[in-house]
Amino acid sequence: MTGSTGRTGKTGKETVLGRVRDALAIAPPAPVTVPREYRTGTEMPSRQRIALLAERLRDYRASVHECRAADTAATIAGVLGSARRIGCPAGLPPDWLAETGAEIRVDGPETSVAELDALDAVVTGSAVSCAETGTIFLDAGPDQGRRALTLVPDVHVCVVDASSVVAGVPEAIARLEPARPITLISGPSATSDIELERVEGVHGPRTLVVVLRPDR
Repeated sequence: MTGSTGRTGKTGKETVLGRVRDALAIAPPAPVTVPREYRTGTEMPSRQRIALLAERLRDYRASVHECRAADTAATIAGVLGSARRIGCPAGLPPDWLAETGAEIRVDGPETSVAELDALDAVVTGSAVSCAETGTIFLDAGPDQGRRALTLVPDVHVCVVDASSVVAGVPEAIARLEPARPITLISGPSATSDIELERVEGVHGPRTLVVVLRPDR
């Protein structure tokens, strides 16, 4: 069975296939070199980057606590207060939670969403942070765990080292492996309806606590 013919004597199918062949015969455009000389802020001193990141995070309603590396465990215990069930990825340094006095549940593939939802808080590390945008990047590294671990519990305590804080987005992206699952965090999860009423905790933690460590 053939299709109807037009004035050219060709069927509709022949016309469409002819156009496809004509399009494929067109030489591809010459490759274009895209300049990648993005503006960077590598000259920004470390202390300035830390201060700017803390300022941006507080603007986003995150709680920020600076501490020395030696005081990490005490700081985390202090911000968690009376939390009884704390989740963490398998690669989190165990001494970070040594002073909490809580039940520690190490996350794994077998951990259900209901079990994650029952946690009072989760504690993780971070991959890199951008000072200019106040954004923390997670890449599912051993001290960060899978995405569900940082999205389901209502409180997320995230440890950020000064050495991982860069000035701008280009520097942050350069430190990441594109093939890894990337989660970007800029304050607690929040959204606004048509009347601009802010609602927190809709698609992630209602509370974000950032522990900034100027030294390792």
